[in-house]
Order: sequence, then C-alpha cells, then structure tokens
Amino acid sequence: MPSTTTNKLLAILLASVTLLSAAPSADEKHISVYSPVAIYTLPVLDRGGHEYVGLLELLEPLGRVSTATDGRRWKLRYNAVDAEFVAGKTRARIRGHNFDFMAPFLIENSRGLVPLSSLSAFLPRFLGAPVNFRESARRLFVGDVGIQIGFQLDASNPPRLALNFSAPVNPTISTEPGKLRMVFKRDPVVSPGSQSISFDNKVITHASYSENNGDAELEVAANEPLMASFSNNRRTIVVSAVPPVATPSVAGQNPAQATPAANVASGNNNVHRVLAVVDPAHGGEERGAALTDKLAEKDVTLGFARLLRHELETRGFAVALLRDGDTSSTLDQRAAAANVARAGIYISLHAVSQGSGACVYTALLPVEGTSKGAFHAWNAAQSPALPVSRIVSAAIVAEMQKREFPVQASSASLRPLNNVFMPAVAVELAPGADGIADLTSANYQQRAASAIADAVVSVRDRLGVQP
Repeated sequence: MPSTTTNKLLAILLASVTLLSAAPSADEKHISVYSPVAIYTLPVLDRGGHEYVGLLELLEPLGRVSTATDGRRWKLRYNAVDAEFVAGKTRARIRGHNFDFMAPFLIENSRGLVPLSSLSAFLPRFLGAPVNFRESARRLFVGDVGIQIGFQLDASNPPRLALNFSAPVNPTISTEPGKLRMVFKRDPVVSPGSQSISFDNKVITHASYSENNGDAELEVAANEPLMASFSNNRRTIVVSAVPPVATPSVAGQNPAQATPAANVASGNNNVHRVLAVVDPAHGGEERGAALTDKLAEKDVTLGFARLLRHELETRGFAVALLRDGDTSSTLDQRAAAANVARAGIYISLHAVSQGSGACVYTALLPVEGTSKGAFHAWNAAQSPALPVSRIVSAAIVAEMQKREFPVQASSASLRPLNNVFMPAVAVELAPGADGIADLTSANYQQRAASAIADAVVSVRDRLGVQP
C-alpha cells in the first residue's frame, strides 16, 4: 500500500503535469486579485444562480488565515480579525458586527464560499484597505495598485504609437491582419478613461480597451501589419507598422517569384518550450524567516514566484510552480518533483530581511564518493549540471547589474539544489532602497523577476534535461 509520503509526492507531480499540459479553458470563470502583496487568480463557481469564490483561498495570499468548521458553522481568523459564518445563511459576524451577504454563505468539503456580489462591501472589513471590485469583469483591486496607461502617437513614417504604463507590464501579445492585441492576465492595468481612442492617422487608426473574466485587453487597429517592442524597463510598449522585408534574389530566380519572409510580432513562435520549475521556498507550517512581526518568508516567496512565472511564460517557457498556495512539501519531495518532470531549469526563491538587493546561489556539493556510471549519490545529483548552473547564475547577476540591482553570487549547501539533476539556482531577495517594504512591493519584485527571466532566456540553448 503506498505510503502517505508517496501519495503526497504523487499529488505534487500530478499538479506539475496539470500546469504543463492543461491550460485553463478560455470559458472557465475566474477572478483576478491585485494587491501590493500578491497578484493571483482563483476559480469562480456557479451555485444557485450566483457566482462564488473560496474565502480561504481569497485571503490566504494576503495574510495569516486559519479556519475551523463546527457542523454548519464556519469560523475564520484573518490576522487579528475573527469572523463566523453559517451555511445557508446570508448573515455573518465580522469583528463582532453583523454583515449581510447578497446570497447565502456556502460550505463545500469544509471550504467556505462567499458570493462575488458582496466582495466590495465585505473585504474591507478584513483588509482595512479600500477595495475596488469590477464585478462584471471579475477584477479585484486592493489598495492603490492600478497601472495607468498613456498614449503618445508619433506620426512619422512609419508611425509609432507609444503606450506608456505607470509600472512594468508583461502582456501576452498576438497579431492578426490589421490588429495587435495585448492581454494583461497578471498586470493590474486599468481603463485609460475612454474605452476607445481614435488617432488622426491613416495607418494606426484607434485603440480599444476592454475587461473580461479577470483579464484586461488592449487592441490597436491599423491598416497595415503591426509589431510591438518593449522599452523603459517594460514600462513602454511601442507599436509600429512592420517594415517591408527585402527578399534577396537567388541566382537564376526571378525576384517576383521569391517567397516573402513572414513578418510576425507575436509571443506564439513555434519554438521548443523549455520547462522551468519555480519553487517558492517554505509554505504551510514552515513559515521560513520572520521578516517582520507579521511578514513571513513563505508569503514573499509565493508572490515573487507568481511574478517570475508570468515573466518566464511571456518569454516562451512552460512553467510549473511547486506550490501555488500555502502548502508544504519536504526538500526531497521538491527535488523529486522537478526531476520526474524532467525540467530544463530549477529556480528556488527565498527572502531575507538583512542586506540589500539579491544573492544568487549555486550548489556547494558534498564529497559523496565516486559515481557509478549514470547514477549519482542523491546529495550530489547536481554534479553533472553544476557548470551550466554557474553559467545561469552569472547571467542573472549580469542582468540584475544592468538594472542597477545590488547582487552577488555565492555557492552554498542549500538543499534541494544538491538533489536536482538539471541546472539549478536559488535567488534570495533582500530589501532595496525603501527597506523591508520592498519585499512586498510588486514593482520591486517585478524588477528582480524580469532580470531573472531575461537571464534565463539568454542561456536558453544551454538548458535541457541532463544525462
């Protein structure tokens, strides 16, 4: 009979396979949550003609949460706020006061479900911060996290439309004849004021903004094929007409018969998708370092991992998080999950309250005796991949230095780096110029995540499953 440990490991491996092979259906309902601490999405459930979301899952990335169930009563504590709910009832007690939902509270498999229609009035009682919930689009903003858009058209030939954002963005970009579409899945981009903006230009004619099912979308229309490029540390996207490509003639070939090169500015290029396993350190009862009285390392690493996942995905990598919630796994389980998934690279994420910037670690291998052919001792499994791991580390350091991000490289006996047989690094995030507040700053984490992703892209051809 399989052991509990084996069952847990299988669950982790199955979750990894699901992340790789089963992309969410475009029709699946979800809600996107944007906050200074974390950016994440959750599934939305239809029950009795109303839309619901799990309350524990909604609050878990934002603070410390515990729950208890007693029959039809469901109790929750978020940081210092106590609340009590009753299954099938619309009235709850929060901070000792009554609160009436727009639809009954539900309990399913010990999970408490709250109606989306009540989130705007309900969540501020827990969070102590303003909440802006765009219910029709299922986008929830906690605090002042919205990213503003500005438009600047240069009517030169060819014309260029600069989209200036108040913070770095990473949309999925696709093109089709006469249109360039940007979908913001994890960026808290907000409406530019008007849903449609017209330009007095014969090539780039207008832009339109829309929100739906947790995503924001910006579409630029034109009379010619368009392409996009990033600048200003991903705060600016320049949209311009694709320049004509001169097709060289082959000796004896009529230039008019030559096949023109394809002009595509899209994130959907047909390239080999390397699997990156991103491992947010700690989780569950293992809180990691106490960064402040209320902030645990496990919470910072999870938010950081979600941003890094997005950065890598937009650069063409397949990405699996070893946890996407407040769950725990042993170091051996984490290593085994990455090894069985045959990842191309493993990135472990940590956080500290001392120092500044970041430190990038590669494994410091113990002396384990001689290897037997293709078989290596568990604590020296990293040995064949260690040279490439050091190349990855150097690339990350170089990219961070380009962004004037304080960084150093080091080697350490930091498991599970020793136990994975693909290139592997650990990145430890420390405060920046604004002190400990930087560790929960999406902008600060974004700078680091973008540097890591660009570095991994620069060594993509060195990655892959090691022999």
